Amino acid sequence: MNPPPPPPASAQSEATAESVLPGEAAVARAARRSLDGHSRGLARVWPFLGPAFIAAVAYIDPGNFATNIAGGAKFGYLLLWVVLAANLVAMLVQAQSAKLGIATGKNLAELCRERFPRRAAIGLWLQAEVVAMACDIAEIVGAALGLNLLFGIPLFPAGVIAGLGAFAILALQQAGFRRLEVGITVLVLVVVASFVYQLFDANPDGSEVARHLFVPGFAGTQSLLLATGIVGATVMPHVIYLHSALTQRRIVGRNSAERRKILNFEKVDVVVALSIAGLVNLSMMIVAAALFHGGGMTGIDTIEGAYEGLQTAVSDRAAAIFGVALLASGFASSSVGTMAGQVVMQGFVRRRIPLFLRRAITLTPALLVLAIGFNPTDALVASQVVLSFGIPFALVPLLMIAADRGVMGDLVNPRWVTAVAGAVATLIIALNVFLLYQAFFG
Repeated sequence: MNPPPPPPASAQSEATAESVLPGEAAVARAARRSLDGHSRGLARVWPFLGPAFIAAVAYIDPGNFATNIAGGAKFGYLLLWVVLAANLVAMLVQAQSAKLGIATGKNLAELCRERFPRRAAIGLWLQAEVVAMACDIAEIVGAALGLNLLFGIPLFPAGVIAGLGAFAILALQQAGFRRLEVGITVLVLVVVASFVYQLFDANPDGSEVARHLFVPGFAGTQSLLLATGIVGATVMPHVIYLHSALTQRRIVGRNSAERRKILNFEKVDVVVALSIAGLVNLSMMIVAAALFHGGGMTGIDTIEGAYEGLQTAVSDRAAAIFGVALLASGFASSSVGTMAGQVVMQGFVRRRIPLFLRRAITLTPALLVLAIGFNPTDALVASQVVLSFGIPFALVPLLMIAADRGVMGDLVNPRWVTAVAGAVATLIIALNVFLLYQAFFG
């Protein structure tokens, strides 16, 4: 039996948002024209773009900088195919999360609270909070590193400035969520433009790029371990919760046919946003491979080392552009982490605190890490280990619920999608268990 359709929030927003957020009402009207078949071309898709761009920020965060640059510097173009495969996995997972919100009008945290025993739901909430905090440490440290490299600001004051920058980005939400989407998308485009520029400076070998993009290969145990890290870090658990929340009431279909149309539009959003993120990750590895592989440089597998390597191998300008990209990535991803933390608290325990208060609370551990002088790269690695712990607790419930017709109705996953997604989830979890083993015992 199909679940009752969610309330027509898009229609409600048209009636009420004019007096509150005119921009949001305009998006709702444009979406209604698309669903009614009155728009064509880009105008038909435009109102639905945005949620996946926010989710995509997690795939170009400061942790990705270090991993991709290390892969290119150590193994050249060899692991490009791993980056491509990881990006395809990301598309599958994020499409599942978006579908959950569209089909049910609820986010993953809310559905976990409703469908699992109370103790299990509380446990899921607590680990999700830890994951969100670990994510925030990585992003603030990354942004602080960007400020330190660009302007020589000591890391602790740089962390404070990074936190204030994240506050400013979150303030856009007060003027409507569409403006926040646009603001974060602009930061993503800064990162994209930076690495496009770096590609021209690097002058990579096109034939080698094409060959290793599609032909799998390894060069010993170390390359296998790094490939495991690239794929294993693909699924960011906090963004699984967030993406379902971004789609749950943004544009709501009045019936099953409209919800299916919205899902199709959202798939376009996912493919476009994560393709851009994938190109950025590929560019990071290609630039490192072209400039640093086989050049005899050492220490390039850290963000600071990559910055200094660009100064030496290319120019101060190239290094500055890299620093700007790192700074934009840290600002954007930190804001996303705060939003994800708000979603998991409200969904699991029906409690909500002001977004800016939450930003202040989650900023504290990151500033403590910087204040005690903990090595920034080590802090990034430690945060990724914590994120690895959280992956099964978000991914498995997502796939369980997406396969339940009683919850999903006509948008339930077909059996073949469940099988493919289950195999991918098993692979990701196994890779992360391996990474955790290496972190503690390897």
